[in-house]
Amino acid sequence: MPKLNIDDLKRIKEEHKATSALREGGYRAKITVHMGTCGIAAGAKKVMTALLDEVAQRDIKDIIVTTSGCAGLCSREPMATVELAGKAPVKYIDLDIEKIKKILIEHVIEGKIVEDYVLVIGCETTY
Repeated sequence: MPKLNIDDLKRIKEEHKATSALREGGYRAKITVHMGTCGIAAGAKKVMTALLDEVAQRDIKDIIVTTSGCAGLCSREPMATVELAGKAPVKYIDLDIEKIKKILIEHVIEGKIVEDYVLVIGCETTY
C-alpha cells in the first residue's frame, strides 16, 4: 500500500467532515430526493443533478443533499423532502429542474415554503 501524503490526508479529512458535522448537527438543512424506481423513471435523476449543480454553483456548504427510496406516492414523483433545522419537514411533489431550483432558493436559502409544490408539511409518523 502506498504511503499517504498531505494531500491524501486533507482529502480524507474533507470526506469525513460531512459525516461528523451531521452527527454534531452542523448543518442547517437537509434535502432528500426520493429516488425509488418510480422516482427515477419520473425524472428524479435530473432533479438530483440540477440540485447538486445549483448547490455547487452557489457554493452552499451548510446543507445536506441525500437520497431515499420510494416515498409511497408514485404518481406524484419526482418528490423531495426539505428539512430545515427546527422546522417541520416539507414534502414537495411533481418536481422538475426549475421547481427544485426554486425550492432551493426560496425555501432553503430564504426560508419561505413554496406552497405551489407542497404535498404535506409536518412529520409523517403516527403516534
